[in-house]
Amino acid sequence: MLTIHHLRIGRSIFTVWLLEELGAEYNLKEYLRDPVTMRAGDDLKEIHPLGKSPVIEDGDFVLSESGAITSYLLEKYDTDMNLSPARSDLQAWARYSQWLHYSEASVFAPLLINMLLMRESTPSPLLSGFSQAEITLHLDHIAQQLGENEFILGDKISGADFGISYAVAMAQRLGQLENHPTLQAYIGRNMARPAFQAALGRAVE
Repeated sequence: MLTIHHLRIGRSIFTVWLLEELGAEYNLKEYLRDPVTMRAGDDLKEIHPLGKSPVIEDGDFVLSESGAITSYLLEKYDTDMNLSPARSDLQAWARYSQWLHYSEASVFAPLLINMLLMRESTPSPLLSGFSQAEITLHLDHIAQQLGENEFILGDKISGADFGISYAVAMAQRLGQLENHPTLQAYIGRNMARPAFQAALGRAVE
């Protein structure tokens, strides 16, 4: 049976949510962060040398990186392709792939910088200005893409929504959604989904 290694306070709760949406059977192994460094301990590094999560094990196969894990899980469990377009529609598939990887490739870095600066007594004005400008740029972009739709690619949830939800939830925790009511509503809807609530019932966010 597939195992997901979940590091508390982080991205992997959204992969647990994906597994619940898929109705997949899985084992869950949780890890705690070091309270000082906020990094994973050596126990997670025994699974993957980077000590990051999510990481999944499927038999002898170990896979990291959120976007790759999402793609793997959809190939394995979403055989009717309810959460992704067919590759035969190349442009729709490419657009989906763009949003699937967008949260980690583009949005996460400025959010991380902002989070770290909040822990500094005298944050760098240069980094503060850069991160805030980038966060605003990306949140505006996500909001424009979302529009009045329920999900990031339209009226149907897709694999891209799990990563985008993570980025929007992180922005919300950092107090960055005040000027983005549609993003507030988006993350509220997604966190209210039965599958997300089931994920929270099994794992601590």
